Amino acid sequence: MRSRAGRNRWWNRRWVGVVLVVAVLVVGPPAARAATLPFTGSLSILLGDFGVGIPGSGIATLNGSGGLGHLDSIAIPAGAFSAERLVVPITTSVAFPVAGIQLTASNAAGTFAKPDPGSIGLFGVAKVCLFGPCSGATANLVVPLAVVGVGGTTYATGAVNVTVVGAPWTSGTVTVGASTAHGFSHGPASQTSSTAHASGALQLVTPIFISTNLPGDFAAISAFGLLNLHFVPEPTSLALLGAGLLITAALGSR
Repeated sequence: MRSRAGRNRWWNRRWVGVVLVVAVLVVGPPAARAATLPFTGSLSILLGDFGVGIPGSGIATLNGSGGLGHLDSIAIPAGAFSAERLVVPITTSVAFPVAGIQLTASNAAGTFAKPDPGSIGLFGVAKVCLFGPCSGATANLVVPLAVVGVGGTTYATGAVNVTVVGAPWTSGTVTVGASTAHGFSHGPASQTSSTAHASGALQLVTPIFISTNLPGDFAAISAFGLLNLHFVPEPTSLALLGAGLLITAALGSR
């Protein structure tokens, strides 16, 4: 039977483990308190009723050097989202003559800051494949992406002439014609005003105004860019959490 002093030592050791776990969960390790967080997400281009998305990941710099908490600004590195000839086939007959969308794109490094729109440019083109699959389409509607997410006007000439007008990114609501897209920003369930934490999420949207020399429904096309980011715990955070749980279990068994 344990003496009172032995029981006190046992409880002290156990509480050391509990305190370590709580410290990891609440305070976080030093790396997690820096002004960076890993993210996963997607970059999507929506053309009319159809879209194609590029998955990606990277390290975001949050709030400049101000650390984590409420999200005021975010900078993402170039090439976090990148794809070469990514094709989404479209087989529904109501979409004829559209048979697919092909996307070759990569993001430039850029920054989004509240409440002002953010400038994160794109390189590449989106192609609407007409009268056949993208591997052998008889015609393509080529949409250059150079002004998407930054603003300005660009053109593409060919079988179909295209004018594209871009705009910066926003976390609000944007409208093109009769279509609307929404951004959002939220934190973990217990920290709804703290987007800049692991499990926080941010969706930015940008309108894309497209006009062509085609008749009918293709004369003007409603399009949007969507940039979706989800902040994830850093490996060091998970490692320290696991270590704290193991220490607590070991002390408890003793």
